[in-house]
Amino acid sequence: MERLPVDLRAFHNEVEGHLLAAAAREEAHTAAARFTAGLAWLPETQRVEVAQQFAEEHLAISRASWQRTARRAEELRGEYETVYRRLRARLLAGVLLGIALVVTADLVVLVSG
Repeated sequence: MERLPVDLRAFHNEVEGHLLAAAAREEAHTAAARFTAGLAWLPETQRVEVAQQFAEEHLAISRASWQRTARRAEELRGEYETVYRRLRARLLAGVLLGIALVVTADLVVLVSG
């Protein structure tokens, strides 16, 4: 995935999003059918209406859950990027300090020798 051009990556993400949405709709309709199967006493038209409302609510709950997950993922990404930048800066400072110490030691040896 990381080697794909930006357009292909965006296309892949869009297709994946459509597939996930279709799976969520199917899951909602399956859950609604299971729920309304126990309501045999309702007339068919009302059962269909209840199933539709159930499916819509199921999708709304799924959507809200995905949005919370996406927000949290963005928060974590920001936190991890900050930690990564700090670690990278520390590593660079350590490498530069090490190089400076080696150069200084070499100069001391050259001057004293």
